[in-house]
Amino acid sequence: MFAGRHLVWLAPAAVLGALEVDLNSTDSIKNAASQVAYDLMTYYKGNLSGNVPGILPGPPPDGDYYWWQGGALWGTMIDYWHFTGDETYNDVTFQAMQFQVGDHRDYAPDNWTLSLGNDDQSFWGMSAMLAAEVNFRDPTGDQPSWLGLAQAVWTEQSQRWDNVDCKGGLRWQIFSTNNGYDYKNTIANGCFFNMGARLARYTQNDTYAQWATETWDWIMSVKYIDEEWNVYDGGHVPYNCTDTNKQQFSYNAAILLSGAAYMYDYTNQSKDWEDRITGLLDGIERVFVVNNTLFEPSCETSGVCTADMLSFKGYVHRWMAVVTQIAPFTHDRIMALLRSSTESAVKQCTGGANGRQCGFHWASGVYDGVTGAGQQMDVLGALTSLLVPEAKAPVTNNTGGTSVGDPNAGQNSPSLPEAGPVTTGDRAGAGILTALVLGTTIGGAVWMAFD
Repeated sequence: MFAGRHLVWLAPAAVLGALEVDLNSTDSIKNAASQVAYDLMTYYKGNLSGNVPGILPGPPPDGDYYWWQGGALWGTMIDYWHFTGDETYNDVTFQAMQFQVGDHRDYAPDNWTLSLGNDDQSFWGMSAMLAAEVNFRDPTGDQPSWLGLAQAVWTEQSQRWDNVDCKGGLRWQIFSTNNGYDYKNTIANGCFFNMGARLARYTQNDTYAQWATETWDWIMSVKYIDEEWNVYDGGHVPYNCTDTNKQQFSYNAAILLSGAAYMYDYTNQSKDWEDRITGLLDGIERVFVVNNTLFEPSCETSGVCTADMLSFKGYVHRWMAVVTQIAPFTHDRIMALLRSSTESAVKQCTGGANGRQCGFHWASGVYDGVTGAGQQMDVLGALTSLLVPEAKAPVTNNTGGTSVGDPNAGQNSPSLPEAGPVTTGDRAGAGILTALVLGTTIGGAVWMAFD
Protein backbone atom coordinates (compact mmCIF):
# COMPACT_ATOMS: atom_id res chain seq x y z
CA MET A 1 0.00 0.00 0.00
CA PHE A 2 3.02 2.25 0.35
CA ALA A 3 4.83 1.05 -2.79
CA GLY A 4 5.50 4.57 -3.97
CA ARG A 5 6.95 5.80 -0.69
CA HIS A 6 10.69 6.23 -0.41
CA LEU A 7 12.90 5.82 2.61
CA VAL A 8 14.03 9.43 2.79
CA TRP A 9 11.23 10.30 5.20
CA LEU A 10 13.21 8.61 7.93
CA ALA A 11 15.61 10.49 10.16
CA PRO A 12 19.07 11.01 8.67
CA ALA A 13 21.43 8.12 9.25
CA ALA A 14 24.51 6.66 7.77
CA VAL A 15 25.68 3.74 9.89
CA LEU A 16 29.41 3.47 9.53
CA GLY A 17 31.38 0.49 10.68
CA ALA A 18 32.52 -2.80 9.27
CA LEU A 19 29.07 -3.20 7.73
CA GLU A 20 28.44 0.18 6.13
CA VAL A 21 24.94 1.23 5.18
CA ASP A 22 23.07 4.45 4.58
CA LEU A 23 19.60 3.82 5.94
CA ASN A 24 18.24 6.62 3.76
CA SER A 25 19.25 4.77 0.60
CA THR A 26 17.34 1.76 -0.72
CA ASP A 27 20.35 0.68 -2.77
CA SER A 28 22.65 0.91 0.25
CA ILE A 29 20.27 -1.17 2.37
CA LYS A 30 20.05 -3.80 -0.35
CA ASN A 31 23.82 -3.90 -0.67
CA ALA A 32 24.27 -4.35 3.07
CA ALA A 33 21.55 -7.02 3.11
CA SER A 34 23.36 -8.94 0.37
CA GLN A 35 26.51 -9.01 2.49
CA VAL A 36 24.64 -10.22 5.56
CA ALA A 37 22.79 -12.82 3.47
CA TYR A 38 26.10 -14.13 2.16
CA ASP A 39 27.51 -14.36 5.68
CA LEU A 40 24.34 -16.08 6.89
CA MET A 41 24.49 -18.71 4.16
CA THR A 42 28.04 -19.67 5.15
CA TYR A 43 26.43 -21.40 8.15
CA TYR A 44 24.34 -23.61 5.85
CA LYS A 45 26.03 -26.85 4.75
CA GLY A 46 23.03 -28.72 3.40
CA ASN A 47 23.92 -28.08 -0.23
CA LEU A 48 27.33 -29.72 0.18
CA SER A 49 27.94 -33.32 -0.85
CA GLY A 50 27.01 -35.80 1.86
CA ASN A 51 24.92 -33.36 3.91
CA VAL A 52 21.15 -33.15 4.38
CA PRO A 53 19.44 -30.37 2.39
CA GLY A 54 17.28 -27.95 4.32
CA ILE A 55 18.74 -28.02 7.81
CA LEU A 56 21.38 -26.06 9.67
CA PRO A 57 24.15 -28.05 11.43
CA GLY A 58 22.68 -30.02 14.33
CA PRO A 59 20.85 -30.94 16.40
CA PRO A 60 23.03 -30.70 19.51
CA PRO A 61 25.54 -32.12 20.19
CA ASP A 62 26.26 -32.35 16.44
CA GLY A 63 25.59 -28.65 15.91
CA ASP A 64 23.79 -25.69 17.44
CA TYR A 65 20.53 -25.86 15.55
CA TYR A 66 17.33 -27.87 15.74
CA TRP A 67 15.31 -28.82 12.67
CA TRP A 68 12.83 -25.94 12.97
CA GLN A 69 15.54 -23.32 12.43
CA GLY A 70 16.00 -24.59 8.90
CA GLY A 71 12.40 -23.58 8.25
CA ALA A 72 13.11 -20.21 9.84
CA LEU A 73 16.14 -19.75 7.61
CA TRP A 74 14.19 -20.31 4.41
CA GLY A 75 11.44 -17.93 5.45
CA THR A 76 14.15 -15.33 6.02
CA MET A 77 15.65 -16.01 2.60
CA ILE A 78 12.26 -15.87 0.86
CA ASP A 79 11.70 -12.46 2.43
CA TYR A 80 15.22 -11.44 1.39
CA TRP A 81 14.39 -12.25 -2.24
CA HIS A 82 10.98 -10.60 -2.02
CA PHE A 83 12.29 -7.33 -0.60
CA THR A 84 15.54 -7.04 -2.57
CA GLY A 85 14.85 -8.88 -5.83
CA ASP A 86 18.12 -10.80 -5.46
CA GLU A 87 17.60 -14.37 -6.76
CA THR A 88 21.04 -15.64 -5.73
CA TYR A 89 19.70 -18.05 -3.11
CA ASN A 90 16.38 -19.02 -4.70
CA ASP A 91 17.59 -22.38 -6.04
CA VAL A 92 18.96 -23.55 -2.70
CA THR A 93 15.87 -22.23 -0.90
CA PHE A 94 13.55 -24.09 -3.27
CA GLN A 95 15.55 -27.32 -2.91
CA ALA A 96 15.59 -27.09 0.87
CA MET A 97 11.88 -26.37 1.22
CA GLN A 98 10.95 -29.31 -0.99
CA PHE A 99 13.46 -31.75 0.49
CA GLN A 100 12.07 -31.45 4.02
CA VAL A 101 8.37 -31.93 3.24
CA GLY A 102 8.45 -35.50 4.60
CA ASP A 103 6.75 -38.68 3.44
CA HIS A 104 3.29 -37.28 4.17
CA ARG A 105 3.88 -33.86 2.59
CA ASP A 106 3.16 -32.08 5.84
CA TYR A 107 6.54 -30.91 7.16
CA ALA A 108 6.59 -33.66 9.74
CA PRO A 109 9.43 -35.94 8.56
CA ASP A 110 9.42 -39.27 10.36
CA ASN A 111 13.08 -38.96 11.35
CA TRP A 112 12.34 -35.82 13.40
CA THR A 113 9.43 -37.16 15.46
CA LEU A 114 11.50 -37.49 18.65
CA SER A 115 11.80 -33.71 18.83
CA LEU A 116 8.83 -32.52 16.80
CA GLY A 117 6.64 -29.86 18.34
CA ASN A 118 3.65 -28.15 16.78
CA ASP A 119 5.77 -25.02 16.60
CA ASP A 120 8.59 -26.82 14.76
CA GLN A 121 6.20 -28.05 12.10
CA SER A 122 4.63 -24.63 11.85
CA PHE A 123 7.84 -22.77 11.19
CA TRP A 124 8.21 -24.76 7.98
CA GLY A 125 4.50 -24.37 7.24
CA MET A 126 4.71 -20.61 7.72
CA SER A 127 7.61 -20.41 5.29
CA ALA A 128 5.49 -22.32 2.77
CA MET A 129 2.63 -19.90 3.41
CA LEU A 130 4.99 -16.99 2.87
CA ALA A 131 6.14 -18.53 -0.41
CA ALA A 132 2.53 -18.59 -1.57
CA GLU A 133 1.88 -15.02 -0.37
CA VAL A 134 4.84 -13.54 -2.25
CA ASN A 135 4.60 -15.74 -5.36
CA PHE A 136 7.90 -17.49 -4.79
CA ARG A 137 8.74 -19.97 -7.57
CA ASP A 138 5.93 -22.54 -7.81
CA PRO A 139 6.75 -26.27 -7.63
CA THR A 140 5.99 -28.30 -10.74
CA GLY A 141 4.98 -31.84 -11.61
CA ASP A 142 4.46 -34.05 -8.57
CA GLN A 143 6.06 -31.61 -6.15
CA PRO A 144 3.64 -30.38 -3.45
CA SER A 145 2.55 -26.76 -3.78
CA TRP A 146 3.38 -24.13 -1.17
CA LEU A 147 -0.28 -23.61 -0.46
CA GLY A 148 -0.91 -27.34 -0.21
CA LEU A 149 1.96 -27.77 2.23
CA ALA A 150 0.68 -24.94 4.39
CA GLN A 151 -2.82 -26.41 4.27
CA ALA A 152 -1.49 -29.77 5.38
CA VAL A 153 0.21 -28.32 8.45
CA TRP A 154 -2.74 -26.16 9.48
CA THR A 155 -5.28 -28.94 8.94
CA GLU A 156 -3.30 -31.48 10.94
CA GLN A 157 -2.94 -29.03 13.79
CA SER A 158 -6.65 -28.25 13.78
CA GLN A 159 -7.17 -31.97 14.37
CA ARG A 160 -4.88 -31.79 17.41
CA TRP A 161 -6.96 -29.07 19.09
CA ASP A 162 -7.70 -30.38 22.56
CA ASN A 163 -11.00 -29.36 24.15
CA VAL A 164 -10.62 -31.78 27.06
CA ASP A 165 -7.67 -30.27 28.91
CA CYS A 166 -7.71 -26.53 29.66
CA LYS A 167 -10.91 -26.31 27.60
CA GLY A 168 -9.02 -25.94 24.33
CA GLY A 169 -5.67 -25.14 22.83
CA LEU A 170 -2.78 -26.94 21.20
CA ARG A 171 -0.12 -28.72 23.16
CA TRP A 172 3.48 -27.72 22.62
CA GLN A 173 4.62 -31.17 21.51
CA ILE A 174 2.85 -33.40 18.99
CA PHE A 175 3.71 -36.77 20.52
CA SER A 176 2.89 -37.83 24.07
CA THR A 177 6.37 -39.31 24.53
CA ASN A 178 8.05 -35.93 24.06
CA ASN A 179 9.11 -33.68 26.91
CA GLY A 180 6.71 -30.75 26.94
CA TYR A 181 3.61 -32.65 25.82
CA ASP A 182 1.84 -31.51 29.00
CA TYR A 183 2.48 -27.84 28.17
CA LYS A 184 0.16 -25.59 26.17
CA ASN A 185 2.12 -22.55 25.11
CA THR A 186 1.57 -19.28 23.36
CA ILE A 187 3.87 -19.91 20.45
CA ALA A 188 2.11 -23.08 19.31
CA ASN A 189 -1.33 -21.51 19.63
CA GLY A 190 -0.18 -18.08 18.45
CA CYS A 191 1.11 -19.47 15.19
CA PHE A 192 -2.01 -21.56 14.68
CA PHE A 193 -3.98 -18.34 15.14
CA ASN A 194 -1.64 -16.51 12.79
CA MET A 195 -1.96 -19.07 10.04
CA GLY A 196 -5.71 -19.27 10.35
CA ALA A 197 -5.90 -15.51 9.91
CA ARG A 198 -3.63 -15.63 6.87
CA LEU A 199 -5.60 -18.45 5.27
CA ALA A 200 -8.84 -16.59 5.84
CA ARG A 201 -7.45 -13.52 4.15
CA TYR A 202 -5.93 -15.48 1.29
CA THR A 203 -8.82 -17.77 0.47
CA GLN A 204 -11.76 -15.73 1.79
CA ASN A 205 -12.85 -18.97 3.48
CA ASP A 206 -14.45 -17.98 6.77
CA THR A 207 -13.79 -21.35 8.41
CA TYR A 208 -10.18 -20.32 8.88
CA ALA A 209 -11.24 -17.02 10.43
CA GLN A 210 -13.56 -18.81 12.84
CA TRP A 211 -10.69 -21.01 13.97
CA ALA A 212 -8.45 -17.97 14.33
CA THR A 213 -11.02 -16.19 16.47
CA GLU A 214 -11.55 -19.26 18.64
CA THR A 215 -7.80 -19.58 19.14
CA TRP A 216 -7.45 -15.92 20.12
CA ASP A 217 -10.34 -16.24 22.56
CA TRP A 218 -8.75 -19.31 24.14
CA ILE A 219 -5.39 -17.56 24.58
CA MET A 220 -7.21 -14.72 26.31
CA SER A 221 -9.30 -17.10 28.45
CA VAL A 222 -6.23 -18.76 29.96
CA LYS A 223 -4.72 -15.31 30.53
CA TYR A 224 -1.60 -15.82 28.45
CA ILE A 225 -2.27 -12.17 27.53
CA ASP A 226 -3.04 -9.96 30.50
CA GLU A 227 -4.84 -6.63 30.88
CA GLU A 228 -1.64 -4.67 30.18
CA TRP A 229 -0.87 -6.64 27.01
CA ASN A 230 1.94 -8.64 28.52
CA VAL A 231 2.23 -11.90 26.56
CA TYR A 232 3.26 -14.87 28.68
CA ASP A 233 4.72 -18.18 27.61
CA GLY A 234 2.21 -20.84 28.65
CA GLY A 235 0.87 -23.23 31.28
CA HIS A 236 0.73 -26.93 32.10
CA VAL A 237 -2.19 -29.27 31.53
CA PRO A 238 -2.07 -30.87 35.03
CA TYR A 239 -2.74 -27.39 36.46
CA ASN A 240 -5.50 -26.60 33.96
CA CYS A 241 -3.09 -24.15 32.31
CA THR A 242 -3.37 -21.82 35.32
CA ASP A 243 0.29 -22.11 36.42
CA THR A 244 1.18 -19.34 33.99
CA ASN A 245 4.84 -19.17 33.05
CA LYS A 246 5.26 -15.40 32.99
CA GLN A 247 8.46 -15.27 31.01
CA GLN A 248 7.99 -13.06 27.95
CA PHE A 249 9.54 -13.69 24.55
CA SER A 250 9.37 -11.18 21.74
CA TYR A 251 8.32 -13.64 19.06
CA ASN A 252 5.24 -14.64 21.08
CA ALA A 253 3.96 -11.07 21.03
CA ALA A 254 4.98 -10.51 17.41
CA ILE A 255 3.27 -13.61 16.02
CA LEU A 256 0.04 -12.53 17.72
CA LEU A 257 0.45 -8.99 16.38
CA SER A 258 0.90 -10.31 12.86
CA GLY A 259 -2.15 -12.55 13.10
CA ALA A 260 -4.25 -9.72 14.52
CA ALA A 261 -3.25 -7.56 11.54
CA TYR A 262 -4.37 -10.24 9.09
CA MET A 263 -7.69 -10.48 10.93
CA TYR A 264 -8.00 -6.70 10.85
CA ASP A 265 -7.63 -6.78 7.08
CA TYR A 266 -9.93 -9.77 6.64
CA THR A 267 -12.69 -8.20 8.74
CA ASN A 268 -12.57 -4.91 6.80
CA GLN A 269 -10.69 -3.07 9.51
CA SER A 270 -12.69 -4.19 12.52
CA LYS A 271 -12.37 -1.88 15.53
CA ASP A 272 -11.90 -4.90 17.81
CA TRP A 273 -8.85 -6.08 15.89
CA GLU A 274 -7.54 -2.52 15.61
CA ASP A 275 -7.67 -2.24 19.40
CA ARG A 276 -5.86 -5.57 19.79
CA ILE A 277 -3.13 -4.47 17.39
CA THR A 278 -2.66 -1.25 19.32
CA GLY A 279 -2.57 -3.08 22.64
CA LEU A 280 0.01 -5.58 21.42
CA LEU A 281 2.15 -2.77 20.03
CA ASP A 282 1.97 -1.02 23.38
CA GLY A 283 3.16 -4.17 25.09
CA ILE A 284 5.97 -4.80 22.63
CA GLU A 285 7.31 -1.27 22.96
CA ARG A 286 7.15 -1.44 26.76
CA VAL A 287 8.70 -4.90 27.25
CA PHE A 288 10.98 -5.51 24.28
CA VAL A 289 12.42 -2.11 23.40
CA VAL A 290 15.40 -0.47 25.10
CA ASN A 291 16.86 2.76 23.71
CA ASN A 292 14.58 2.42 20.68
CA THR A 293 16.13 -0.99 19.97
CA LEU A 294 14.75 -4.52 20.17
CA PHE A 295 15.82 -6.25 23.36
CA GLU A 296 15.14 -9.80 24.56
CA PRO A 297 14.79 -9.42 28.34
CA SER A 298 14.29 -13.11 29.04
CA CYS A 299 17.85 -13.88 28.00
CA GLU A 300 19.79 -10.65 27.57
CA THR A 301 19.18 -9.70 31.20
CA SER A 302 20.43 -13.05 32.48
CA GLY A 303 23.14 -13.40 29.84
CA VAL A 304 21.96 -16.91 28.96
CA CYS A 305 20.59 -17.05 25.41
CA THR A 306 19.99 -20.32 23.59
CA ALA A 307 20.52 -20.70 19.85
CA ASP A 308 16.72 -20.54 19.52
CA MET A 309 16.42 -17.22 21.34
CA LEU A 310 19.26 -15.72 19.33
CA SER A 311 17.01 -15.72 16.26
CA PHE A 312 13.91 -14.00 17.67
CA LYS A 313 14.69 -10.39 16.74
CA GLY A 314 14.73 -11.14 13.04
CA TYR A 315 11.24 -12.65 13.14
CA VAL A 316 9.93 -9.65 15.05
CA HIS A 317 11.33 -7.25 12.43
CA ARG A 318 9.96 -9.29 9.54
CA TRP A 319 6.49 -9.79 11.00
CA MET A 320 6.11 -6.20 12.14
CA ALA A 321 7.10 -4.99 8.69
CA VAL A 322 4.24 -6.90 7.09
CA VAL A 323 1.83 -5.52 9.69
CA THR A 324 2.45 -2.06 8.22
CA GLN A 325 1.18 -3.31 4.85
CA ILE A 326 -2.06 -4.91 5.97
CA ALA A 327 -2.85 -2.60 8.90
CA PRO A 328 -1.64 0.72 7.45
CA PHE A 329 -2.57 2.79 10.51
CA THR A 330 0.50 1.24 12.20
CA HIS A 331 2.93 2.31 9.47
CA ASP A 332 4.61 5.36 10.94
CA ARG A 333 4.75 3.95 14.46
CA ILE A 334 6.24 0.61 13.44
CA MET A 335 8.63 1.95 10.83
CA ALA A 336 10.12 4.39 13.32
CA LEU A 337 10.91 1.50 15.67
CA LEU A 338 12.23 -0.77 12.91
CA ARG A 339 14.45 2.04 11.67
CA SER A 340 16.04 2.84 15.06
CA SER A 341 16.40 -0.84 15.94
CA THR A 342 18.10 -1.60 12.61
CA GLU A 343 20.49 1.29 13.11
CA SER A 344 21.60 -0.18 16.44
CA ALA A 345 21.81 -3.67 14.96
CA VAL A 346 24.09 -2.68 12.13
CA LYS A 347 26.43 -0.69 14.36
CA GLN A 348 27.51 -3.81 16.21
CA CYS A 349 28.20 -5.90 13.08
CA THR A 350 31.98 -5.60 13.44
CA GLY A 351 33.06 -9.16 14.29
CA GLY A 352 34.44 -12.25 12.63
CA ALA A 353 37.26 -12.71 10.18
CA ASN A 354 35.60 -10.43 7.62
CA GLY A 355 34.93 -7.72 10.21
CA ARG A 356 31.17 -7.62 9.62
CA GLN A 357 29.73 -10.55 11.58
CA CYS A 358 26.86 -9.57 13.86
CA GLY A 359 26.17 -10.23 17.51
CA PHE A 360 22.91 -10.26 19.46
CA HIS A 361 23.13 -7.45 22.00
CA TRP A 362 21.99 -4.63 19.75
CA ALA A 363 21.18 -2.08 22.44
CA SER A 364 24.83 -1.94 23.50
CA GLY A 365 25.97 -0.99 20.02
CA VAL A 366 29.03 -3.17 20.56
CA TYR A 367 29.78 -6.56 19.00
CA ASP A 368 29.45 -9.19 21.74
CA GLY A 369 31.93 -11.69 20.33
CA VAL A 370 29.41 -14.45 19.62
CA THR A 371 28.34 -15.24 16.06
CA GLY A 372 25.81 -17.64 14.61
CA ALA A 373 23.11 -18.18 12.03
CA GLY A 374 20.47 -16.71 14.36
CA GLN A 375 22.34 -13.45 14.78
CA GLN A 376 22.78 -13.12 11.02
CA MET A 377 19.09 -13.88 10.42
CA ASP A 378 18.25 -11.15 12.92
CA VAL A 379 20.20 -8.43 11.16
CA LEU A 380 19.11 -9.59 7.71
CA GLY A 381 15.49 -9.42 8.87
CA ALA A 382 16.13 -5.96 10.29
CA LEU A 383 17.63 -4.62 7.07
CA THR A 384 14.95 -6.08 4.80
CA SER A 385 12.20 -4.78 7.08
CA LEU A 386 13.17 -1.24 6.05
CA LEU A 387 12.42 -2.11 2.42
CA VAL A 388 8.77 -2.95 3.08
CA PRO A 389 7.36 0.48 2.05
CA GLU A 390 8.40 -0.27 -1.54
CA ALA A 391 7.37 -3.93 -1.57
CA LYS A 392 4.13 -5.54 -2.69
CA ALA A 393 1.84 -6.62 0.12
CA PRO A 394 1.08 -10.34 0.55
CA VAL A 395 -1.15 -11.49 -2.29
CA THR A 396 -4.39 -13.47 -2.11
CA ASN A 397 -6.17 -15.75 -4.54
CA ASN A 398 -7.96 -12.62 -5.79
CA THR A 399 -4.89 -10.43 -6.16
CA GLY A 400 -2.47 -12.48 -8.22
CA GLY A 401 -1.51 -15.47 -6.10
CA THR A 402 -0.34 -18.42 -8.22
CA SER A 403 0.14 -21.32 -5.79
CA VAL A 404 -2.44 -24.05 -6.30
CA GLY A 405 -4.03 -25.38 -3.12
CA ASP A 406 -4.77 -28.95 -2.08
CA PRO A 407 -8.02 -29.10 -0.09
CA ASN A 408 -7.26 -32.68 0.96
CA ALA A 409 -3.80 -31.95 2.34
CA GLY A 410 -3.54 -33.06 5.95
CA GLN A 411 -7.13 -34.28 6.15
CA ASN A 412 -6.47 -37.61 7.80
CA SER A 413 -9.40 -37.28 10.17
CA PRO A 414 -13.07 -37.29 9.10
CA SER A 415 -13.89 -35.17 12.16
CA LEU A 416 -12.23 -32.07 10.74
CA PRO A 417 -14.85 -29.35 10.12
CA GLU A 418 -15.61 -28.75 6.49
CA ALA A 419 -13.58 -25.83 5.14
CA GLY A 420 -15.97 -25.18 2.28
CA PRO A 421 -15.15 -25.34 -1.42
CA VAL A 422 -11.49 -24.64 -2.19
CA THR A 423 -10.57 -23.38 -5.63
CA THR A 424 -7.27 -24.01 -7.35
CA GLY A 425 -6.33 -20.48 -6.43
CA ASP A 426 -6.62 -21.07 -2.68
CA ARG A 427 -3.51 -20.54 -0.63
CA ALA A 428 -3.10 -22.48 2.53
CA GLY A 429 -1.30 -22.35 5.70
CA ALA A 430 -0.08 -23.81 8.79
CA GLY A 431 0.93 -22.08 11.81
CA ILE A 432 3.18 -22.37 14.72
CA LEU A 433 6.76 -21.65 15.60
CA THR A 434 9.60 -22.85 17.54
CA ALA A 435 10.48 -25.83 19.63
CA LEU A 436 12.06 -23.75 22.21
CA VAL A 437 12.27 -23.12 25.77
CA LEU A 438 10.44 -23.80 28.89
CA GLY A 439 12.03 -23.27 32.17
CA THR A 440 11.86 -22.69 35.85
CA THR A 441 12.02 -19.46 37.79
CA ILE A 442 14.10 -19.41 40.96
CA GLY A 443 14.85 -15.90 42.12
CA GLY A 444 15.54 -15.02 38.51
CA ALA A 445 14.89 -16.93 35.33
CA VAL A 446 16.88 -20.07 34.68
CA TRP A 447 16.08 -21.49 31.30
CA MET A 448 16.65 -24.76 29.60
CA ALA A 449 16.05 -25.25 25.92
CA PHE A 450 14.82 -28.77 25.54
CA ASP A 451 13.73 -29.79 22.11
